[in-house]
Amino acid sequence: MRSLIFNIFFYSVTFIYAIVCVILSLIPGRLAMMASLRRYTRLMVWGMRVIAGIDVTVTGHENVPKEGAIILAAKHQSYGDGFVIFSQFFDLSFVTGDHLERYWLIKRILAKANAIVIDSCGGTDSRRKMAETSQLVREQGRRILIFPEGHLSQVGTQHKYRKGVWHLYDDFQCPVVPVANSLGQRWNQGDWTKHPGPATIEFMEPIAPGMGKDEFMTLLEERIETRSKELLDLENLGALNPDDIGVLTENDVARAKRIARETEEAMRQESGQE
Repeated sequence: MRSLIFNIFFYSVTFIYAIVCVILSLIPGRLAMMASLRRYTRLMVWGMRVIAGIDVTVTGHENVPKEGAIILAAKHQSYGDGFVIFSQFFDLSFVTGDHLERYWLIKRILAKANAIVIDSCGGTDSRRKMAETSQLVREQGRRILIFPEGHLSQVGTQHKYRKGVWHLYDDFQCPVVPVANSLGQRWNQGDWTKHPGPATIEFMEPIAPGMGKDEFMTLLEERIETRSKELLDLENLGALNPDDIGVLTENDVARAKRIARETEEAMRQESGQE
C-alpha cells in the first residue's frame, strides 16, 4: 500500500513540476527553474521518507570542497539517488543519458538546465558532446554530477565504468568526489515496489587532479564499489539478492550498442588494411 501511495505521489508531483519547470524555462536566465527543480527533489526525498518509509541519510558533506569546480561521481542504483544528491546542491549540472530526451517536457528542461546529455554507451560523438556542454557548465562555475557506470545498476551489482568521467576530470583538472550508495535496497532502479528501511548516500574523500586514466579509473571504481557494498544492510535486505553482490552486468541496450560499435570499428580497420 505504501508503494502504491508513493508511486501516485511520485508521478503526480513529477507531472506538475514538469509543467511548472517548462513555464519557468521561458523566463530569461536559469535560476528560477533550477530553484524549482531543487524544491521538486526535496519534495521527492520527503515523500520517500514519509510515504514510502525510506529513511535516507546523507553523510560525508565535509568531503565536498566548499568552493571551486568539483565533479561528483556516484553509484547509480535508483531513480531516487539522483533526487537525493540533487537536493543537496543548488544549480547542480549533471550528465544524463539521451533516453530522457524522448519526452518533450523533460528534453526542454534538460536543455534549459544545461544538462550534459550523451549516449550512455559512450563513443566519439558522446565524448565531443560532453566536452562542448561541460565547458559551458564550467564557465558558469557549476558543479557536475555524473554516474560513471552510465546505467542504473541492480542493487549489489555493477556495470563497467565508462571513461567519460576521466575525460571530465582531465579537462577540468579539478577534484572528483566519489559517492557511494545503498538506496537501491529500498528503491531498486525504477521498480514499482519500494522497501521501507534505512539507506545511505555517502560523499567520500576527493580524488585530487593529475592522475593518469587507468590509475584514476581503477581508484574511482574501487572506492565507489567497495564502500557501496559496505553500506548494504544485510539484516533488512529489501530488494537486495545477496548472490548479486559484486556481479558485473551489462544490460541489453548497452550490449547491443557495444556490439554495433565494435563491429563498425572492426569494419573500418579491415577497410583500412585493404
